[in-house]
Amino acid sequence: MDKKFVITIGRQLGSGGKAVAEMLGQRLGVPVYDKQIINEAAKQSGLLPSIFEQADEKESKVKAMGWNTWGLNSAVYSGYINNDTLFGIQSQTIEGLAEQGSCVIVGRCADYVLRNMDGVLSVFITADESDRLARICECRGTSGKEAASCLAQTEKRRAAYYNYYTFKTWGAAESYDLCLNSSLLGVEGCVEIILATLARL
Repeated sequence: MDKKFVITIGRQLGSGGKAVAEMLGQRLGVPVYDKQIINEAAKQSGLLPSIFEQADEKESKVKAMGWNTWGLNSAVYSGYINNDTLFGIQSQTIEGLAEQGSCVIVGRCADYVLRNMDGVLSVFITADESDRLARICECRGTSGKEAASCLAQTEKRRAAYYNYYTFKTWGAAESYDLCLNSSLLGVEGCVEIILATLARL
């Protein structure tokens, strides 16, 4: 496509959302940003990546986290940094990446952060629970019980994070442009529908 675009991918754990994002990146020839956002936000702010990782897709607990400020650049306040501050820094990073050119961004409320930008297509990938559990077991080499526990904890955390920062409901159809079931469509089928929709923007 000649026109700049950004595809944001929200996803249930084990739904294949990351695989959808990676295939879109390959098909469109654009970068895919996921964990890279943490490293870029850390680089721009002067904070350690581990600080962002501890707050990654977690709602604010209001309680501030204290950090030794040695080595931080002047853009970072000395003293205390809470999750809301980290979300703000990360949001600026997402906006900067989107302004650079077409891309695919996974998670981190990117659909909300970029809500006022033209050419943004927000997508949510879901799947049947049995398929999600099977994918988690395969990818992480865990048992069914461990996979179920991981699924429940991760989805609770993601929903709380998204709902807190966006004032919308994580996974609800009205929160996105497209909601797709990878159990029904497969990863490639999801990609084809997203590409067809993107062409209509």
